[in-house]
Amino acid sequence: MPEVALYLDLASPPCRAVYFFAKASKIPFKNNVVQLLKGEHLTEEFGKVNPSRKVPALKDGDFTMGESNAIILYLVRKFKTPDHWYPSDLQKRACVDEYLAWHLTNTRPGTYKLFWIKAMTPYVTGHEVTPERLNAALCEFKTISTAIQDVFLQDKPFLVGDEVSIADVVAMADIGQTCISGLDVFEDYPKLAAWRQRVKEAVGVELFKEAQEALTNLKETQKELPPEMKEKFKAKLDDFNR
Repeated sequence: MPEVALYLDLASPPCRAVYFFAKASKIPFKNNVVQLLKGEHLTEEFGKVNPSRKVPALKDGDFTMGESNAIILYLVRKFKTPDHWYPSDLQKRACVDEYLAWHLTNTRPGTYKLFWIKAMTPYVTGHEVTPERLNAALCEFKTISTAIQDVFLQDKPFLVGDEVSIADVVAMADIGQTCISGLDVFEDYPKLAAWRQRVKEAVGVELFKEAQEALTNLKETQKELPPEMKEKFKAKLDDFNR
């Protein structure tokens, strides 16, 4: 069986979700690193793998695809991974699907916005974000965190039950992005803090250390942004500040 190729930058939360799942499931794959801050995703070569020029991306023989959640589900079905990741039980699977759908319109944009406003503003503009803009982003994030804790997690060990699922991995990959901002987002959410530790232990503490190293390296790379990428990032930051 030809090896599946994944195109990833572990500084990206969707890439980390795919990577965490693939590694924890012991799926054989070739890891092709695509450095976003260097604009490697914008090259013509990468465009042949994913015309939208976004990571993560997957190549399996002549087949290619993008979108992190779709990639994870492709890997689930291709490699017949353990049932707890994406349960065969109708209602448990529905709960995973529900969180994944909610995540794309709540957790991801909320953490993404907080990361850009707090962590990227100094490197793109040369000054810190204003307290007003930061507080607004933090309020949005706290609303999201409260929903994850009270609506999805409740009193369960994991988001959909007693075992870790892809919902937990996807959620943690995005929430973890806020750590580069120097914010302790779990301080006011003891249930989420305990959940985070359980997810780390279930997936593998070493994998999370790898992700932390990628985020640390991101801080260093940010200091040497190519001028053309800095302009692209400035435009993105402007969108968040409108």
